Amino acid sequence: MSDHTGTQTSYWIETAPGVPRPALSEDITVDVAVVGGGMAGLSTAWEVARGGRSVAVLEADRLAEGVTGHTTAKLTALHSLVYQRLRRTRGEDGARLYGRSQLEAIGRAAELVDELGIDCEWETAPAFTYATDDRASELRAEAEAAREAGLPAEFVTDTDLPFPVAGAVGVADQVQFHPRKYLLALAEALERGGGQLYEHTRVVGLHEGEPCRLTTEAGHTVTARDVVVATHYPIFDRALLFARLSPRREVVLTAPIDAGRAPQGMYITPEENTRSVRTAPYRDGTRLLIVTGEHFTPGTSDTGEHLTRLADWATAHFGPLEFRHRWATQDNDSSDTVPLVGPLHAASRHTYVATGFGGWGLSGGVMAGLLLSALIDGREPPWTGLYDPRRVGTVLREAPAFLKYQAKVAQHFVGDRLAPFLEGGSVDDVAPGDGAVMRVGGHVCAVSRDDSGQLHAVSARCTHLGCLVAFNRAERAWECPCHGSRFDVDGRVLQGPATRPLEQRDV
Repeated sequence: MSDHTGTQTSYWIETAPGVPRPALSEDITVDVAVVGGGMAGLSTAWEVARGGRSVAVLEADRLAEGVTGHTTAKLTALHSLVYQRLRRTRGEDGARLYGRSQLEAIGRAAELVDELGIDCEWETAPAFTYATDDRASELRAEAEAAREAGLPAEFVTDTDLPFPVAGAVGVADQVQFHPRKYLLALAEALERGGGQLYEHTRVVGLHEGEPCRLTTEAGHTVTARDVVVATHYPIFDRALLFARLSPRREVVLTAPIDAGRAPQGMYITPEENTRSVRTAPYRDGTRLLIVTGEHFTPGTSDTGEHLTRLADWATAHFGPLEFRHRWATQDNDSSDTVPLVGPLHAASRHTYVATGFGGWGLSGGVMAGLLLSALIDGREPPWTGLYDPRRVGTVLREAPAFLKYQAKVAQHFVGDRLAPFLEGGSVDDVAPGDGAVMRVGGHVCAVSRDDSGQLHAVSARCTHLGCLVAFNRAERAWECPCHGSRFDVDGRVLQGPATRPLEQRDV
């Protein structure tokens, strides 16, 4: 077994801690309120402010420290094997609009880096989707579909990976960068222009109207003409978007590698439960190898098992490695591959959403900022309909993916309602560092014990829709397998869509 004892911290957060912002402490009024301070939220706020509107960003934790702070930070329009599927489900025009919008997003980010002088380790590099098995014909078809969609794509058989591939789709002049250095610089520029940024400000209520009103956990009100929900998984879901989103987690490992042995490109393969490889500038003649993969549904598997498999794969292909960082990230896949960006629901006039980026939230987040700011200004870019969350033309085409995921959720909904009939457990059986769901005193409890032996007990029912949570030992967190909400051992929300903590229990 490989050693993956590096610090359980994102490299991006460790190397760009950022300046703390205050929590909202009074009622405010702005033109546009953006809920969520990641790539989509901050990009939207920036574009809106550039259009002359006043804006406030409300982040439940720290800016750019959620999903964006745990990404592998590839800014590319080559999204694995997406273009063949888009051509089948959305037609050639849909695939072209997708490609154009993603390329425009990369160009917009490059403009801002140049305009604002952002030092974010910006590097152009080729992006590749590769295979080592017999998928060469599939990759040739993907290269053709990507070319027709407007990408400078080509099929190749030679790469600078340290192992042979059967083939790869390659696209030149894509980007790898430090996402937090980019976004924190954008946040500072936004503040200089009058934008208001608030951290540790959890939004729990939304009243739609003219104007709209947001309510925070602390009881303050934000009044705004327009509201954008950019919380990764929408905390307000009045169009039942949760039925069209499936959450997944992946693990990430980093290790220094000699610059002479470091791959120059950015690589991904759907094989082996996904493998993604790229490098970043490091120190002393080395680069930092960043390896990602092993996706799984939150609440169904322990992160530690996946870290071990990923570490073994990395050392098998790159030689002995000293792992420096390990972390997990979470994404949401839409059932038809395309993100959901636009009006929050069919009756929306001033509320918008950005979600379902499927692991490509950096280019998708910049795209969302451009698209949503245009919609707020009364303009409709050519790809408005492609990303519209209200779209109905793909319902039948997305039915298999929709039904497959909803069947899993239904199992939890039905099974978890039988929880009162679970046998009781003994808290004495919970070992340090472990956790279990058990019935104690008539309540279904999520009980864990920390390394010092102290017990922590909370309700086991997710505050989103009531599914039972499960314990992730490696991350010491309770996770909901239905829609991906995550809580710490004391019930505090780590990740939505839940907005309320798990209730404390006395065991």
